[in-house]
Parts: sequence; C-alpha cells; structure tokens
Amino acid sequence: MINQADVIPILLEACPTFENTWQEHVQDYGEDLLYVAAGAFARHLLGLKNEGDLSCLPSVGAAIERFHQEGSPWVKEFATIGLLEGIQNVWSHQESDGEYFSRYLGEESMRWWQSLNTFWSGEKTHVSL
Repeated sequence: MINQADVIPILLEACPTFENTWQEHVQDYGEDLLYVAAGAFARHLLGLKNEGDLSCLPSVGAAIERFHQEGSPWVKEFATIGLLEGIQNVWSHQESDGEYFSRYLGEESMRWWQSLNTFWSGEKTHVSL
C-alpha cells in the first residue's frame, strides 16, 4: 500500500525536474504541507507544458493512477483533491486547458477527474464515484 510518506518520492521519480521546486517547498513549509506542494507540482507541470516539455506527463499520469489503485485512503484522496484538482485549478487559471492533462490519466484517475468536473459544474454536490 502506498502511504503518505511515499507520495513525494513517487512524484519525484515520475517527474525528476520537480526536485528543485520540492526543495524550495521544504525550505519554506517543511515536508508536511503536501496539499500546498500539490499546487506547486501543478504549476511545475504547467511550466513544463508551456515550454513544450511533455516527457514526464505520461509517468505523472501513471503515478496518479497508482495512488488511486494502491494508495491508503489518505493517498487516494490526495490524488484527487490535491493533485487532480490542483492541476485543473492551476491550469485553468493560467488560461491553459486543464483537460489537456486528462489524456495521460488511467481509468480510475479519469473517473475521479470527471467527478471533479461534475462537482465544479454544479451537477453534483460532492466529489464521488
């Protein structure tokens, strides 16, 4: 089972270029505020996309799928509310199509991505499958 302590190492394996941003986060906030780090991760991914560097997006999508399939309850929630929602929010607020990232998601992650969409559109009152 993937636990909270495993999340950042798995993300760094999937996207090694996040290392410097992660170290800055640790200096500013310590290692405990992972939801804040998820926002930094979303901004990092957007920066890579804007530079045309899409190389880590498939491995990031695979890591998020692993979190949904193999994670503790905390990790599963973090994958949805921290990572997926972070990507949707950060990308859409920077005039980038957040849906672009969804092509890299596995089946389970895509279901949660769509659940976030139905929540934000007002079709549902909460995020659930």
